[in-house]
Amino acid sequence: MDASGESRIGFGRAFGGPGKYIQRAGEIERLSDHLRPLGAKAFLLADGFVFDTMGDDLRRSLAKGGVSHTIERFSGECCSEEIARVEALAQAQSATVVVGVGGGKTIDTAKVVACATGARLAVVPTIASTDAPCSAIAVRYTPDGVYQEAISLPRNPDVVVVDNGVVAKAPARFLIAGVGDALSTWFEARSNMETCSTNYIASGFPAPAAGLALARACYDVLMRDAVAAKYAVECGALSQAVENIIEANTLLSGLGFENCGVSGGHGIHDGLTVLNETHDFYHGEKVAFGTLCLLMLEGRPFAEIESIALFCRSLGLPTTLRDLKLGKASKADIERVAKAALAPGSATWRSAAPLSVATVRDSIVALDAFTSTLAPRP
Repeated sequence: MDASGESRIGFGRAFGGPGKYIQRAGEIERLSDHLRPLGAKAFLLADGFVFDTMGDDLRRSLAKGGVSHTIERFSGECCSEEIARVEALAQAQSATVVVGVGGGKTIDTAKVVACATGARLAVVPTIASTDAPCSAIAVRYTPDGVYQEAISLPRNPDVVVVDNGVVAKAPARFLIAGVGDALSTWFEARSNMETCSTNYIASGFPAPAAGLALARACYDVLMRDAVAAKYAVECGALSQAVENIIEANTLLSGLGFENCGVSGGHGIHDGLTVLNETHDFYHGEKVAFGTLCLLMLEGRPFAEIESIALFCRSLGLPTTLRDLKLGKASKADIERVAKAALAPGSATWRSAAPLSVATVRDSIVALDAFTSTLAPRP
């Protein structure tokens, strides 16, 4: 794919996504309707909050809907140890469908387990904080939360079921973090287009026009509705803007990144995880900062960097090192981040810029110097 967006002759194109995407308030109460066509025995992996607050309701609903099921509590980290534990449990239950209920790490673990056991896969995100639900990608971390690798899976979820009512009741920070993750979608699609990089479908293909259109649509919805959605969820309201942002964070961003590719926004996020101070921040919060660094790294127009920084600032997303508890980080610390962001196979290598530890380090430092001059966060 060249910079004009025209496909390169002979390189083909490919598009992937979930079998179905359902988004409606109250849909979690109808979950059995979506699981019955997939298999007779469901194994649900639920994050701790969902297990404690919704576990009994899920059991009653599934039993009423005639779905044989087991619900297991997720340990909190998508790491090799947890994947192996959950896989053994799903196999012991002879599960024919694995269901991930909760946030991104719960969902990613369920995706890996479903593919490993040959079960069908349903995803039920209860927050809209990442674009994990729709994709055939799972991110594996160490037990301590340090990024290890992105795993390409052989298939996408069979169905993604999003209950707007449940998502809107979650703390506003989750939805805003999802905006930070989704914000990267268009800018990273542009990086991949300009570097002629492939997407994540099968062995990799140039991004199709549909993928690029979805990535751009994701950006447009965020710019139009994110601030209104923030105010709505902060007072517990489910508005049209909130529903639009749930779709952008979950479906548009998920289809956009998988069909176009990610780059330095996610690569710098991965690098940030080597510093313990960042472990209290959500994936999308660090991706938002990484996206700003990507714009600086690629030498984008200063007006664009400023407008996106102000957009992030209006939502309370991190725009400075201080916002990430890295105000006292040394040059050596930032160099560690840059080195990790340039590990072999890192998405940073897809960025449209000359790349070295020095250029990535200096883009982080330069971005922080600029955003530190902006008005304080609201």
